[in-house]
Amino acid sequence: MSAVTNEVVLDEAKLNEFLGRVVGDMGAAISAVMVRIGDRLGLYKALAAQGPATPAELAKRTSCAERYVREWLDNQASGGYVVYDPKTGRYALPPEQAAALADESSPALMLGGFQIIDSIFRDARKMEERFKNGDGMAWGDHSPDLFEGTERFFRPGYVANLVAAWIPALDGVKAKLEKGAKVADVGCGLGASTILMAKAFPRSTFVGFDYHGASIEAARERARAAGVGDRVRFEVAGATDFPGNDYDLVCHFDCFHDLADPAGAAARVKKALAKDGTWMLVEPFANDRPEENHNPVGRVFYGASTMLCVPCSLHGHGPALGAQAGEKRLAEIIGKAGFANVRRATQTPFNLILEAKA
Repeated sequence: MSAVTNEVVLDEAKLNEFLGRVVGDMGAAISAVMVRIGDRLGLYKALAAQGPATPAELAKRTSCAERYVREWLDNQASGGYVVYDPKTGRYALPPEQAAALADESSPALMLGGFQIIDSIFRDARKMEERFKNGDGMAWGDHSPDLFEGTERFFRPGYVANLVAAWIPALDGVKAKLEKGAKVADVGCGLGASTILMAKAFPRSTFVGFDYHGASIEAARERARAAGVGDRVRFEVAGATDFPGNDYDLVCHFDCFHDLADPAGAAARVKKALAKDGTWMLVEPFANDRPEENHNPVGRVFYGASTMLCVPCSLHGHGPALGAQAGEKRLAEIIGKAGFANVRRATQTPFNLILEAKA
């Protein structure tokens, strides 16, 4: 008997190009762990606050071991996260990197994304089983880093855009909020969006709903710390049964695609709104065709969707819209709930902002 083999001729240039991408991804994956260490141990903040340092100086500032800090700094310098001056032997965190890695108030802060990645790696074995059996995974069953990481990831975008651009893009909503309106923030998580709105519009009242009890407890603490406890409250409730009616504004921030029953949630919003009320739906940016999302932002969102968004919806036997559902699919669900007017109010590279009215 003779074996027949099909020889594949490889294009060496294309192979080397792809291997270069793989090496880059390996470096990025390993360095994501380094970023988490730098975040948790305060290494970035120490460089930002006290300026360039040798490994020994940074180790002393942060009460860490010099040998580990030295290796960490060279990893960071290799990726361009810090810069090295061979004349002085010191490493520095440029202001642009500091805005992304050391300033919790910065609209460019990216540390939350790495915290989400940390959670995803911890839960990878659980998800491998779900790839086989098709089961979902409840949001609350993930590593706790996910909850804080999600808030830290989305909050900078909300800080930069929510009050300054998104609300003004809605028809007549800003004027209502300035006068005094009733607002529901559904799927509020740790309350970043709710608290930002409450601080900006002191004459309005806000209630944040989330089915995850631990997040609601954290949101209450954050509202008290922010000094908005007089006009904000947080309650444990689901997207299809949150209490109250006659809301002037109902919001869903980066959570609608996660829901087990998005159609039911849309119907609940329709019932909960005042006669001239508005629904603001903030979703991850996505085009309607998959190939149009095959880009760096889509790569991040599809990965997060695989590990977080799809299993969350499947846990409740939902349609698993995913983080790249796209405007057309979202608008169809909204329209079937009785909203006659649906439009894209505005957008950013990371978000679609839809406005729905009856």
